Amino acid sequence: MELRHLRYFVAVAEERHFGRAAERLHMAQPPLSQQIQQLEAELGVTLLRRTTRKVELTRAGAVYLDRARAVLAAVDDAGAEARRVAAGLEGRLVVGCVGSATYSLLPALARTLREELPDVDFAFRGEMLAPDQVAALLARTIDLALLRPPVDHPSVRLSTVRRDRLIVALPEGHRLARRRRLGIADLETEDLVVHASGGRSVMHGIVARLCRAAGFEPRVRHEVSETSTLVTFVASGLGVAVVPEPVAELGVTGTVYRPLTGEHRIDLAAAVRVDDDSPVLARALAVLGELTRQT
Repeated sequence: MELRHLRYFVAVAEERHFGRAAERLHMAQPPLSQQIQQLEAELGVTLLRRTTRKVELTRAGAVYLDRARAVLAAVDDAGAEARRVAAGLEGRLVVGCVGSATYSLLPALARTLREELPDVDFAFRGEMLAPDQVAALLARTIDLALLRPPVDHPSVRLSTVRRDRLIVALPEGHRLARRRRLGIADLETEDLVVHASGGRSVMHGIVARLCRAAGFEPRVRHEVSETSTLVTFVASGLGVAVVPEPVAELGVTGTVYRPLTGEHRIDLAAAVRVDDDSPVLARALAVLGELTRQT
């Protein structure tokens, strides 16, 4: 038995006429009659009663018609779904975000992805440090990482999404908040709140290098893993911080921001596995690229 036998039977059963069914199937009537006879012989039951004027379903034929329609519908649905998956219109994608991208890019990205790819199951993980995102990529628990380079792993491919300026976060009312812009040297005597050390945060290393290039060792008083915690500590008067400009969009009351003099910037990159050829990922990267070009 082949699917064509089911399609032939459904056509005859619905038309109640071999001639009309043959026209519908774009074939001659004699071969159609032979195929139906083969189907009945294989099943060992009579599906259709034929007279000179009409064709009627037997009780067995009526039951078989319902099942045949269901089988053919399932086959058609499977094909349609496979085509949609191959086109990147269905599937699942998990996106990880570094802290500053969680507040500045993730909301718009999540909305746009869900609008343009409504049948894709998207999941998002925010406030992830770069090493944690790389580990999650390699473990295949996330598929796309928005992180701060560098990443040195042969199984991970990076593409720059944007370049963010560095700014200074200060407690509201801080003496330096009266200035329109600040230099790194202005922070020499300030307690600093920074992201985690030990290679876990790219920002920790950048702040340390900027301070040393200005001729002083940073006075680190608090290390945190999450950007929201860092800004909350600043708002609480526990220190000042150097952060990417998008952090200002977090909007924590009690924190003010001032530009940092000089061309100090940090890249935001999209990281994926080099062997990931998922059509859903390709569509998500295209959406990400269009979104960042508009901003």
